[in-house]
Formats: sequence, structure tokens, C-alpha cells
Amino acid sequence: MSQPEPYMPTQPAMQRREPMFNLPGIVIALLVLCTGIHVLRTYVLTAEQDFELIIRAAFVPIRYSGDYVLDVYAFSSPFTYALLHGSFAHLAVNMVWMAAFGAPLANRLGAVRFAIFFAVTSLAAAFFFYAIHPLGQNPLVGASGAISGMMGAAARFAFRIDRSSGKGAFAGDPLPMGEIVRSRSVVTFLAVWMVINLVTGLAGFVPGEESQIAWEAHIGGFLAGFFGLRLFEAGPRRRF
Repeated sequence: MSQPEPYMPTQPAMQRREPMFNLPGIVIALLVLCTGIHVLRTYVLTAEQDFELIIRAAFVPIRYSGDYVLDVYAFSSPFTYALLHGSFAHLAVNMVWMAAFGAPLANRLGAVRFAIFFAVTSLAAAFFFYAIHPLGQNPLVGASGAISGMMGAAARFAFRIDRSSGKGAFAGDPLPMGEIVRSRSVVTFLAVWMVINLVTGLAGFVPGEESQIAWEAHIGGFLAGFFGLRLFEAGPRRRF
């Protein structure tokens, strides 16, 4: 009498296990780049070298006052400042939020459009900061402006996530403005987000941080991501 064959479940019957970390390559690249730069600044560069890097790569509004020569760094710093961070706590918070909001957006847009989105929202955050502090001498650093843009994009999708492909991505078309104002969850998020940013920024209090919170940059990045999202979408243009 022959022995029964061992049962092997077919692929559809086997339970699909989702990896613990399923981040798009472009998000991982930004996480590694931001972390690597901060480690380099902290453990490799001297204080003088780090100061020179900040002068060149951070966004300093007074650079555009007319009293200084507009060198190449005047045009690159509105983008490169987003890769610098003030402390490991600042870095850690931003990287967690980038992973949370950047992953579904990158899966939706693709690597190239997401990289452009990151650059454009960083620029918008710097511009909004400059508009309020045109003669400011304090350097602006951090990816939180671009991350705020990702949060703005998430609000346009009402935080809907589609995991059918195995990679979580924002689902459906971005909500038109008429639907947004009728969505209680989105309106509540927008109100809470704005209040938290204004309170922490104006009060200047965040546990573990001594530097001032650039709420102006957060709002600039958020508005760019919220209102400009459709410019980064593939396919035919639709109304905003």
C-alpha cells in the first residue's frame, strides 16, 4: 500500500505575510542620506568644518537681502537644508514621520515624482519661512517642511490606503476641495495639525529640543503638498 503524499498548500492558500519594513527605495535613500549626513557632522567633522557646512547648506534668509553675493549656495541651500538636522532627536522624529507618510506617497507617485515632490515642498517651505523672516539670520534646517507636504498630500486622500499590491499606497483620486470641507476626519486633522504647529512654534516648546520650531516652514510645505499634489500625479490632469 503506497504512502499518502504530504499535503503542500498552493500559493493562494498560503497566508501572505507582509514584511515588517516595506519602504520604497527612494524613502530608504532619503532616510540613509539624512542619517548619514548627521552622523558625519556629529562624529567626523570638526566644529569649524560643521559651521562651514551649515553656512553653505542651510537656508539663511538674510543671504538674499542684497548685502551678500548670491553664490551657488544661495540657489542650492533652499533644497539642501532639508537634509540637515539640529540634533539626533530632531532627526529621529523627522525620519519616523517620513517613513509613515512618505512610503504610501512614494508608492503612489513613483521614485522620480516623489523626489521632485520632496524638492518642491522643501523649496515652498523655505520660501514661506523667508516671506515671514526676510532678514532672519538663524539657519533653517530639517526635512519637516517636505514631510509636512507629505501630510498635506495624505489629507487630500483622506488617509485612504490600498494594500492590494502588497505595498501600501494612497488609494483613489485626491479629494476635490468640496469633498474635503465635508469630510469631518480631514477637517479635524487640518485643524489639529494647524493648532499644534502654531502652538509649538510660537511657544517654542518641544520636549528634548532647544532650537526654535520653524512652524512657518511646516505651513509652507503643507500648503504646497495639499494644493499642488495633482501636479505630481501621473495621467491626465484633473481639477484641483
